[in-house]
Parts: sequence; structure tokens; C-alpha cells
Amino acid sequence: MRAVVQRVSAASVTVEGQVVGQIGPGLLVFAAVGDGDGEPELRWLADKVVNLRIFNDASGKFDRTVQDIGGAVLAVSQFTLYGDCRKGRRPSFTAAAAPELARALFAQFVTLLRATGVPTESGVFQASMRVDAANDGPVTILLDSAKTF
Repeated sequence: MRAVVQRVSAASVTVEGQVVGQIGPGLLVFAAVGDGDGEPELRWLADKVVNLRIFNDASGKFDRTVQDIGGAVLAVSQFTLYGDCRKGRRPSFTAAAAPELARALFAQFVTLLRATGVPTESGVFQASMRVDAANDGPVTILLDSAKTF
């Protein structure tokens, strides 16, 4: 799995004019399921997200997690994180999981996040979504369960 994690003061996702998920302070997580991903990758990513120490402590250092600050997570499925642009001008998405599998695994990822006790909202899988975020910092972290970066 891959994710782009942004520290936010607020974020929301809208589908067809309706807000389907929104949070205050916390993490906006764009997540993608790769071909071959399964439960180990889901667990790794969920654990990494809720335990990332990217919130400031009293001295201004990154030492607090989303749980520590009482924040929330907004998870948005984004298969384009597996876009390969090394050749040509159109991205190839062959490394992304098939939609049927990705839908089930993304739902399981959201369930794992919620099981940690962190309030978690999500977008709508395969929908055209408008995501609004008030980045805090900004702080943006890239995560990859295959550890390619």
C-alpha cells in the first residue's frame, strides 16, 4: 500500500455536492492498494498512520501522534498513487490492485484505523470526489509498505 499523509487543521470530502466525510485537526490520508497487497500491508499502513509522530510537542518537536492530540483521520482512496510516469506521457496504473480487490482492502484499512480508537471518516471508493484540506505546517509524509521510498 501507498499513502500520502498530510497533517491538517481540517479536511473534508464531497461527492455530488454532499459532504461525506470531514474532520477537524488530524490526518488526511490518500491511500492506494497495490497489486499483491493483503492484510500484512493493511496492518502495517494503519499502524504507521496512527503512530506517526508528526504533531508538535510543547517544545515544537515532532513527538506527538494523531492519538496524542485527540485528532481524527480522513481516509481517501486514490489509486493514482500507483501511477508510473517513467515512460511516455500517460501514467500506467498496472501496479494498482484491481478495483474489486482494492475496494474490499480499502474498506478493511478504514476498519483497522477505526479499531485503534482514532475517529475515522472516509471518502467514497471510485467516486469523483472533491477534497478540501487546510494543511497544517504544511507537513506531508509519503508511506509505502514495500518501502520503495
